[in-house]
Amino acid sequence: MPDELTRLQSWYDEHCNGDWEHSYGVHIETLDNPGWSLRIDLSGTEYSGRKLAMVENGISGAKRTWTAYYIENDQFCAAGGPSTLPLLIGCFFDWIDSQ
Repeated sequence: MPDELTRLQSWYDEHCNGDWEHSYGVHIETLDNPGWSLRIDLSGTEYSGRKLAMVENGISGAKRTWTAYYIENDQFCAAGGPSTLPLLIGCFFDWIDSQ
C-alpha cells in the first residue's frame, strides 16, 4: 500500500489550491460487512463530469476480497472487502491513467 497511499497523497496535494480542499477531498471509511469505502471528489478537477459504470469483482459468494467501483455525483466511489484498500486506491489510479 505505500505506493498507492503515496500516490493518493500526491494527487490530493496537487488538487489543494486554497479552495478545493475546503469543499472536496478524499474520504476513507470502514464498512460493517466488513470492508472499506473510498470516495474521491472529482468536482473542480480535470476529471469532473466524467462517467464510469459500476465495475464489480468477486461480489458473489462469501469472498472477503470483493471490490466495486463507479462514479456517482462527481465522485469516484469504491468499496471492497477488509484487505482491499490498496486495490481500491489502485482502481482509482487505473481509471485516471486511462483518461
